Amino acid sequence: MTTGVHLPGGQSPEGPDDDGAGAGAGLQEPHNETRTRSSVITARAAATFEPVGRSVATARSFVRDTLQGWGLADIADDAVVLTSELVTNAVVHAGTSAEVLCLRAPDGVRVEVADRYPEREVPVQHAPVDMGSPDSEGGRGLQLCAALATRWGVEYSPTHKQVWFQLTSPERPVGARTAGPPLPVNLLPLADGRVRVAVVQIDRTGALTAWNEDAEELFGYPEEQVIGKPLTDFAAWPHTPGTSTGVADALRLSRWEGSYGIRSASGRVVPVYASHLRVRDADGDPSTVCLLVRDHERAVLQTPLRQPSSDPAVASDGRTADPFEVFIGSPAPDDLDGLLQRTVERARDMLDGDAAFLLLATDDETELEVRASTGLPSARQRFARVPVEAGHGRFGTARMPAVHEDLSVVHGAVPLLDGTGMRSVVTVPLKVEGRLTGSLGVAAESPARYSNEEALRLQFAADRIALAVESARLGELERLRRGSLSFLVEASDLLAGTLDRDQTLALMAQMTVPTLATWCAVYTIADQSSEPYLSYVLHEDEERIDGLKELLATIDPPDPVPTPGARIWAAPAEQAHQAALRTSLRSIDLGEPATVSSGIATTLHTASAVGGETVVLPLVARNRVIGMLTLGKPSDDHFRQEILELAEDLSRRAALALDNARLYSERTAISQSLQRSLLPPELPDVPGVEVEVIYRAAGEGNEVGGDFYDIFPISDGAYGFAIGDVCGTGPEAAAVTGLARHALRLLAREGFGGPAVLERLNAAILDEGARSRFLTLLYGELWPQADGGALLKVVCAGHPLPLRLRQDGTVSPAAEPQPLLGVMEDLDLYEQTVTLDPGDVLLCVTDGVTERREGTRMLGDDGLADVLTTCTGLTAGAVAARILRAVERFASDAPSDDMAILTMRVPEPPQD
Repeated sequence: MTTGVHLPGGQSPEGPDDDGAGAGAGLQEPHNETRTRSSVITARAAATFEPVGRSVATARSFVRDTLQGWGLADIADDAVVLTSELVTNAVVHAGTSAEVLCLRAPDGVRVEVADRYPEREVPVQHAPVDMGSPDSEGGRGLQLCAALATRWGVEYSPTHKQVWFQLTSPERPVGARTAGPPLPVNLLPLADGRVRVAVVQIDRTGALTAWNEDAEELFGYPEEQVIGKPLTDFAAWPHTPGTSTGVADALRLSRWEGSYGIRSASGRVVPVYASHLRVRDADGDPSTVCLLVRDHERAVLQTPLRQPSSDPAVASDGRTADPFEVFIGSPAPDDLDGLLQRTVERARDMLDGDAAFLLLATDDETELEVRASTGLPSARQRFARVPVEAGHGRFGTARMPAVHEDLSVVHGAVPLLDGTGMRSVVTVPLKVEGRLTGSLGVAAESPARYSNEEALRLQFAADRIALAVESARLGELERLRRGSLSFLVEASDLLAGTLDRDQTLALMAQMTVPTLATWCAVYTIADQSSEPYLSYVLHEDEERIDGLKELLATIDPPDPVPTPGARIWAAPAEQAHQAALRTSLRSIDLGEPATVSSGIATTLHTASAVGGETVVLPLVARNRVIGMLTLGKPSDDHFRQEILELAEDLSRRAALALDNARLYSERTAISQSLQRSLLPPELPDVPGVEVEVIYRAAGEGNEVGGDFYDIFPISDGAYGFAIGDVCGTGPEAAAVTGLARHALRLLAREGFGGPAVLERLNAAILDEGARSRFLTLLYGELWPQADGGALLKVVCAGHPLPLRLRQDGTVSPAAEPQPLLGVMEDLDLYEQTVTLDPGDVLLCVTDGVTERREGTRMLGDDGLADVLTTCTGLTAGAVAARILRAVERFASDAPSDDMAILTMRVPEPPQD
C-alpha cells in the first residue's frame, strides 16, 4: 500500500499548482459540478492498494483512521462501508489496484475510489435506474452509495474508472450539548432576588468536606459547624414527592437530580432542587459535588427550562398560556436517551408524581421495552420488556389510557411497578398515525392520586411528544443499523482470517465483549451424541473470568435448540443469586461478614457480574447445532432488541467460521496421521554404521507429502534402505507411497535382489491404472563388514544420485541413473556395488533438496556436492544437519517441496 499525506488547503506534496491527490494517489481533479471544489478542501489523504484480498481491510482502516483523525466520527461508519464495497469491486472483481482519495470539506467529506479497468461497465441501467437484486454480487457498492451517500457518481477517463461519494456531517450546535431559542421575558422562570447556588462536597464516607458562602446563606450554618458531619444529619428526606431513593443511595450514583429538603439552623425545612455529580481526585478517591438551589429556582440547574409551577402561565396579553407549551416547545436533546429521560422527568413533575417511566414498542407492537424512568430502580428496569396486552379489559392493554387507583388491590396490573412501593398509576399510549409506538406512565406512592382528568393531561402531552420520540427513535435505529453493518463487515474479515479453532473461539468472544455484552461464554458440541462443552469464557473485567468459569461449571449447559434467535437463560442469574445467598449466610455464621475471607468476596463479586439478563444464541452451521453463544449482563441489566438482532447476525457468521475451523483441523489431523503412517516409526540400530534421517514436509500440514524413506532389517545381518519421491501430493500420492514402502519390505524379506524388487514394485504401480503415479526411488541393501567397512548394493531408479564423501574430502556419485518406476512395463534394472571405508559418508536426498530455488538460481547436484565437501570428519547426524541448514539458507522463502535427507557413515576405529 502506498499512502499519501494529509495537507491543509488541498495542496499536494508536489506543490500548490499540482492537481494530484497526494503521494500515491495519481488521481486527476474531475471537472464536475457535483465535485467538492478544491478551493474549499481543507485536508486530503490518499493511498493506493494492491489487487489482493487483504487490501479491502487495509482500505477500511485507512478511511476510518483518516475520518476519525479529522473529527468526522459521525460519518466514519458509512464511509467505511461504502469504501469496502468499492475497493472490493476494484481489487477483487476488476482485478486492478485501487486508489482511494479522501477530501475533507467544511460540511463533510468526499471519498473517491478509482481502478484501472475503465472498460468494465457499471451495472446500472438508465431510464429507469435498476441496480438488480440486493443479493447479487454486481452493483451492490452502487446500491449502498445510493442508499447512504448524500451525493455520488461515476466518472471515466482513458485509464481510470472512478466512483465517488459525498457524506455530509450532521449539524450540531457549537459549544453546547443543548440549546434553546430566546424566550419572552414573561416565560422566563421566576427568581426571588439574587439566585444563590450552594456548592457542597461529600467524601466517600458521606461527610461534608466543602461548604460555600451561598450554602451558609441558604441554610444558616457556618462552614466550621458542618465540615466533617454527614449530609444525612441535615437532609429531610424526602421533602417533595418524586423520590423514593435515600440520600446515601443518591450520593453513590454517578449523576442524580431531584428535590429534597435541608433542615436549616432555625429548624425549618428549606425545599431545594439538587444536582449531584460524582467525581474522583488524582489519588482515585471518589466524592460527590452537589449544587443546590431553592426548589422554585430549579430552572437554574434543570435543563431545559420549565414553568415554576404546574398552573397555566399568563401571557402578557392576558391570555392563558398552554400548560404544556414549555413541556413540548423546549429544544430536544441531541440524542434519544436524553429526550426520553427529559420526557419522564417532565411528566413526573407535571402530575406531581413519585415516579415516571416511558416504554417504546417493538416493531411488531407485541412488546414494550423500558427506555427511561425516574424514581424507579432504573438499573433493574432498563431495557426490560413487557407485553403490550398484559391482561383482560382496557386496564390490561397499553393501547388505551388507564388509571389504577390502588395497585395493592390488583396485583400484577402493572408488572413494571411490582416491588417498588407505588400504589397509583396513570398510563397513556404514544401513537403516531394510529400505530402504537410507546407508553408513558406516572406513578405515586399513595393510592387514589390520579383520575381521568390527569390521564387526559398526560395523554395531551404524550400526543405532542410522540412524533418527536418516534423520529428520534428511527434516527437512532438508522445509526445503529449503519454501525452494525460496519461491525459485521469487520467481524466477517476477522473470522475469515483464521482456520484455527481456538483463535476463532477467542475472536467470537472478543467481538461481543464489551461491544454487545458484559460477558460471554461459548459452548461447543463435538457431535450429535456429545454434551455441550464450555470452551471459552470472557468478561470485560479480567479479574472476574476465573470466578465466572467456576460458576458456569456448576450449571448444566443450555439445551442445544436449533431455533434461530436469542432465548432467555435464567440459570446463571439464579445460580449466582444462590451462591451469593449461601456465601452471605456463611459469613454471618462465622461472625465476620465484612472480612471473613477473600473467597467470600470473590463469590459475591462474581455473583454481581452475572446477575442480569442472560441470553443464548444457537451456533448452527450446515444444518447442525455445533454450539451455543451465551451473552450476559450484570446487575439485572437487560439487552436491547437491536443488540440481540446484531448478536444473531454475528452468531451465524461465527458458527460457519467455527465449523470451517473444525473441518480444517480434522483434515489436518487426518493428513498428519496418514503422513506418519507412511514413515517408519523409528530407525533400527545398524551395527558399525551411523544412520541419520531428517524429514521436512512442506505446506501447512494439511497435505500428505509424496516423499518417504525407510530402513529395515532383512536377514543374516543385512539391512534394506530406501528413499523415494512420488509425483504430486494428496491421497493418490499417499496410496503409491504406502504401496511402495510395504512392497519393498515384503519383497526384500522374500529374498529378492534389488532389481527384482523394483521390477515387481513397478508392475504393482502400473496395476493401479489411472490412480498410478510415477515414482523415483533409490533402493539399496547394506552389509556391515567385520573389518569396519560396509558393503552396499544400490539401484537408482530415476532418483537424485547418492553421493559418497571420502576421508580426503572428495565427493563422487555412488550409482548410475536408471529409469524411474510407474512409466514403462519392461525395465532392465541392475544393481551397483559400493564399499564404504571407515570415515566415508553416503548421502541420499530427495529432489526437494537439489531443486531448492532462489529466483532463477537452483542449488542443484553441484551445489549439494560443494556443501558435502565441507562435512569431512562429521558424524552422520552432523552431516544431515549441515545439509539442511545449507538448503534453508539458500533461499529466503519457505520450502515448496518436501525434503528427506538420509545419511550413512562408517565410523573410524577408535585410536589406541
